[in-house]
Amino acid sequence: MRSTPEDFVVEELPALTPDGEGEHDWLWVRKRGANTEWLATALARFAGVSARDVGYAGRKDRHALTTQAFTVYLPGRPSPDWSQLGLPGVTVLSQQRHRRKLKRGALKGNHFQLRLRQVSGDPAAFAAVLAQVQQRGVPNYFGEQRFGRGGDNLARAEMMFSGQRMRRQERELLISAARSAVFNAVLSARVAQASWDRGLAGEVWSLEGSRSWFGPEAETPELAARLAAADIHPSGPLWGRGALPSVDAAAQLEGEAVASLKTLRDGLERVGLTQDRRALRLMPQALQAEWEDDATLCLRFSLPPGTYATVVLRELVSAHSPSPMATPGANPPPE
Repeated sequence: MRSTPEDFVVEELPALTPDGEGEHDWLWVRKRGANTEWLATALARFAGVSARDVGYAGRKDRHALTTQAFTVYLPGRPSPDWSQLGLPGVTVLSQQRHRRKLKRGALKGNHFQLRLRQVSGDPAAFAAVLAQVQQRGVPNYFGEQRFGRGGDNLARAEMMFSGQRMRRQERELLISAARSAVFNAVLSARVAQASWDRGLAGEVWSLEGSRSWFGPEAETPELAARLAAADIHPSGPLWGRGALPSVDAAAQLEGEAVASLKTLRDGLERVGLTQDRRALRLMPQALQAEWEDDATLCLRFSLPPGTYATVVLRELVSAHSPSPMATPGANPPPE
């Protein structure tokens, strides 16, 4: 199992590089035992600015050793001496100037290094599972951490959609959890049908490495070749206003899968979200495994933004056998 934050290492893959000039400090920060929002507030306090003046591309959990970028808006001011930050477990590795605030989602993805301890099972069988995941990918579920402890975020989302007032920050979290649950319901139905990595009649296709999608379009030989090359993927709904873009068998499955989630669907439509799509298949990049000793396995791979290392880990563990090879401990962070 994972016993220390060093067993779960996450390094952000930025989509931008610092400009070298401007009114923002671009900080490359390593943190242990601190979540992203708390650290952003601490950076603002140290610099004497508002928390709104601190930008970051993605949230990272505190139960890991993570490296990520922050920007701090310092108009007409010199850079603080970040070496004096003095936060336990936090190190500012570098500082440069940048012209703009770092926005959410401005990253290529994240690189993960996971160390599983007390591993049991047949290494040869695990190697076969690894090869299958490398070739086929995994179902692109939203991770369990999206839904809070014991799924509490979904219960609170239903309360919010039924009229209970929530703070703005919590409201955004609950809306996200509700939308994720609707998507996961459709993906579960596709997994049960063994169609999560192949097209159905009336399919809407998602482009690899992009939030763009197209269709509905029948699976032609050309699309089949692109699907095999992981250039496109079948997609599922990110719920909102408007009609589903899928038709025929795909639309029928989606409608049946979400029929019992009316409170969540209606609530998502009322808050003004519109129909969007998300890939049903996730392809881990540069997936590698190394046995450090007879009972310790190290996994390395990269994922695009908004996807979950826990999903990859669960597939590798559960696909091996009914008795998992390892117990990875508490859920590690997304992104």
